[in-house]
Amino acid sequence: MNQTPIAVTFIVFLLLFILVGIYSATRASNTTTDYLLASRNVNPWLTGLSAMATQNSGLVFTGEVAFAYHKGISAIWLGLGWALGTYIAWWFIFKPLRQISEAASCETFCSFLAHKIEGERWISAISGLIIIVFLGSYAAAQLVAGSKALNAVFGWNYNLGAIAGAAIVLIYCFSGGIRASIWTDAVQGIIMMGSLLLLLAVGAIASGGIGELWGSLEAIDPALVNLTPPNLRFGLLPFILGWIAVGFGVVGQPHIVARGMAIDSPQRMSLARDINFIGTVLVSSCALGIGLSARVLLPELMASGDPELALPYLSLELLPVVLVGLMLAGLFAATISTADSQILSCSAALTQDIFPQLAQSYQFAKLGTVGVTAIVLGIALTASDSVFTLVLFSWSALASALGPLALVRAWGKSVSMPVAVAMMLAGIATAFTWKFGLHWSEVQGEVLPGMAAGILVFAVGRLFENEEDVNC
Repeated sequence: MNQTPIAVTFIVFLLLFILVGIYSATRASNTTTDYLLASRNVNPWLTGLSAMATQNSGLVFTGEVAFAYHKGISAIWLGLGWALGTYIAWWFIFKPLRQISEAASCETFCSFLAHKIEGERWISAISGLIIIVFLGSYAAAQLVAGSKALNAVFGWNYNLGAIAGAAIVLIYCFSGGIRASIWTDAVQGIIMMGSLLLLLAVGAIASGGIGELWGSLEAIDPALVNLTPPNLRFGLLPFILGWIAVGFGVVGQPHIVARGMAIDSPQRMSLARDINFIGTVLVSSCALGIGLSARVLLPELMASGDPELALPYLSLELLPVVLVGLMLAGLFAATISTADSQILSCSAALTQDIFPQLAQSYQFAKLGTVGVTAIVLGIALTASDSVFTLVLFSWSALASALGPLALVRAWGKSVSMPVAVAMMLAGIATAFTWKFGLHWSEVQGEVLPGMAAGILVFAVGRLFENEEDVNC
């Protein structure tokens, strides 16, 4: 196959992302508030599209497609549960979070968690370290996803793809901060949706239509057309609730919460929420259909390939070369739209929360972005786990550690420093135990037990503390 048209199309889209990011810098002011929150002046369309692109990331193009390839139609619960849980979180949490963070002049997620708590320095530092460790790993997984796609199409070394992704993210984030991230995310989100819809339609036609596809899946393995996954230890309902909890875990994701903090008005949060929900359902549905089509059209990946590369391989099999470039751009857009947001959130945690004495330094905030990008790239170059595993556990760890405290703060509940720290540590310890000790992650994700542990610690703490003894 002639790779030149693929490369040209791919490069054109990458240049588009960079130009949008650089242009956004013309609207920026040289303040930390603008660099971290775009002066809280982002319209809801950009907020919703950006949140959708950031949340769905390389997980959709690689991990979710591979999940559907392995599990069949029952993978639908992943996408629907995640979308519903996210919608509930936006409905109940994001508006008060936006209101409180502005009233308290909180510019980072950590400062929101720690605001007006005696000993807030400890909460900011501990939550900041948690963000850097797990959100940094999450961002690295995005670079891994992008490098996998470039390797599949061009045969490039994995390291080259990760370096290219990190360089592109650094260029526009360094110049325009979160405004550049949000603007480019919105463009990337549109390209993600368009490219997925294209491949879904072509894959369904190549499979003979919906009826023929269903019959082919059933012939391969009847379990592939069963809505209930096999061998569920706790049954179907807890399995579905687990994925809804995963989606609700968005309350612990600083790179997405920052979009809610940056919207121009709390009263317009509902529009951003609806845009995010519709986009998430769309891309998840497309990923499901593409994964099912790939199981029929590329059965060899099950035994001797990598199902996380089903999408680029299917593109090469079915699409004209120019459209393969579009698909590759869509996949790469998904990865860097998340990586840029996560790198900026890690940078904010480092420069504003762990080193607050330099928090008002605009130059230090930008240098922090460079340092965090280098760390994330180092993780990506040494990572050996699958994108799906890296992303899902990083998301779960952040939700378990920071989600319960974010709920308490958004609901205006008082909490002391020892209880807040205990909530974070209990959540993350439960997530680790659930996955690596009990090995129950396959049938029930870590988010539900992890967040439940944090809420339980808060409830027990309230029994031993008088309301007037706790700063609010």
